[in-house]
Amino acid sequence: MATKKLTEKVKEPKFKVGDYVVYPIHGVGEVTEVAKKVILGKKKDCYIMEIQGSKMKVSIPVERAIDVGIRSIIDKKEIKKVLTLLKKDEIDTEEDWKVRYQNNMNKIKSGSIFEVADVCRNLYKRAYGKELSIMERKLYESAYNLVKMEIALSKGVPQEEAGNIVSDVLAASVQGLAPPPPPKEIDDLDLE
Repeated sequence: MATKKLTEKVKEPKFKVGDYVVYPIHGVGEVTEVAKKVILGKKKDCYIMEIQGSKMKVSIPVERAIDVGIRSIIDKKEIKKVLTLLKKDEIDTEEDWKVRYQNNMNKIKSGSIFEVADVCRNLYKRAYGKELSIMERKLYESAYNLVKMEIALSKGVPQEEAGNIVSDVLAASVQGLAPPPPPKEIDDLDLE
């Protein structure tokens, strides 16, 4: 008589329909369905999610969800930690923009709201008085939107209100910094 090997662990879905989760890089998504899908010839339970903002639909096998970094949104009590992190005086001192960009991208890929907030703060402060490269500007916008969306859902407020909270904290964080020098007028330039 043949016996079945019980080597495969069956993972119960951690998230249910209606839960909001964070999918690193893509952002916050709502689990719209937990359904069986055929992947590489095998039926697997999958989370079907709709990413907020882009309305993109993604399907992730339940057994791989943790491995790809899918997590619950932060608790309301953790919002204060995120806002405190946004206020910090620290800034990334890496001058090589390519290295800085890769470091920041890795932080966003981590899926940690605290790492994403760190990127948001550093790029905001770096942009104060300087212009960011197009790639870093897009990275800042992505980090800002990820923080804003997660705070909105956690706090139960509209995204616009959460965006105002994040913007106010970031603006207050540069209050003590010297303002950027005003641009020189063409008449003021010494052309000799």
